[in-house]
Order: sequence, then C-alpha cells, then structure tokens
Amino acid sequence: MKKRHIAVSLTGLLALAHIAAAVEPDDLILNTDPEPDLTTPGFVDLFNGRDLTGWSVKGGRMLFKAKDGVIIGTCVQRQPNGFLCTDKTYSNFVFTTEFRWEVLGNSGIMFRAGTKIQGTMQDRVFGYQAEMDDRERRYTGGIYGEAMGGWKYPLSKPEAHAEARAAIRDHREWNRITIEAQGNVCKTWVNGIPCSHLVNDERSEGFFGLQVHGGKQGTINWRNIQIKELDE
Repeated sequence: MKKRHIAVSLTGLLALAHIAAAVEPDDLILNTDPEPDLTTPGFVDLFNGRDLTGWSVKGGRMLFKAKDGVIIGTCVQRQPNGFLCTDKTYSNFVFTTEFRWEVLGNSGIMFRAGTKIQGTMQDRVFGYQAEMDDRERRYTGGIYGEAMGGWKYPLSKPEAHAEARAAIRDHREWNRITIEAQGNVCKTWVNGIPCSHLVNDERSEGFFGLQVHGGKQGTINWRNIQIKELDE
C-alpha cells in the first residue's frame, strides 16, 4: 500500500512539474477585477431551456440532452473529448453559466474555439478552455489550450490563487463561472472570485463548447447560459 501511495504522489508531482515548466507562475498576471455585473442589460440566452436548437456535437460523440432547463452531458467510454458547441461564433463578450456535477469527470467551457482535422477526426475542437476541474488541484477557472499547446493560465501561484482554487465548495452543488474576452485579454471568475487574467493573441473569435472529457465517467449539468457581446 505504501508503494502505491508513493507512486501516485510522484505522478502528481511530475504533472505539476510539467505545468510549471510550461507556464512559470511568476509570469502569470493576477485578475484583480470584480466579476462583471451580470444584471446589466444586453445579456441573451444561448440555451432555450427546451432543446438543443443552435447547438451541435463535435469531437467525441458524448451524449448531450436538454431537460427541465438544464443541458446534461454524459461521458461515453472509448470516445475522445466531446463538445456541445454553439452554431454561432463570438469575439468579444461576457459569458456566464451555472454548472454542477452529477458524476465527477473533467470538463470545461471552450470559447473562441474552432475545429481542425486531427488524425481520423474531422472536427477536433481546439481553442481556449475555461477549466472545470473535479480533481484535488482545483483549477476550475484556469484557462487551458485545448489541442493548442496545453495550459495557458494554470492557477499555480500557491498563495495568490488560493482563494480561486477554493471558490467551489461542493462540486455537486450549482456553481457559476464567468468569462470575459476583450481583444487579446481573457479573464475568468468562479462564484464571483477572480481567477485567470490571460493576455494571448492566438485566438480572437470562435464558438463556445461544453466539454465532456474522454474517460470512464462524467455527468455534468449546465443552466442559465448567457452572453453579452461587447464592442471591439
């Protein structure tokens, strides 16, 4: 049992070392802004609460359905990462949604995303992803480059990101994530707590995608999906 515990710990340390090598914590700009006011005029619903009109599945063929005002995404084993994507693309915006897990499994919200051919997959989704992390590291609100080089903004500053990593108290309760993209600056908040502040020129426009990560399990719910488009 002790050897197994050590092996798991070493795996975790190696993963953290890889993240640190890719993005130096000292290079991360802190998000010190308050969450945008979500009660201001201009927000529109991206989900009609009844069906998946305006959305389509890309990547792995995970199961998505609408029920009682909620989008439910369920992992299908032996499928790669799957995404329920908006048919429309967006550039500058404030996006917000509530989410919770029925069954734990890695997830996230793609934004400014696109598709490309990768191997046998004709619609591999890539772009920025606001992480929804069910694991102990608690990186929900970090920004990952899906099929785009890995982490862009991990919540890896031990003290500075402590509050952000503690923003979710219960994964199975409803939580809120907000994303603001304006020019080359992308910021996130979880339950009103500032998380990421990314300055990056790789993507300026694309669709949103609700991710169900490939693996053995995962059932994720989203509701109150809204966007307010911003001027350039």
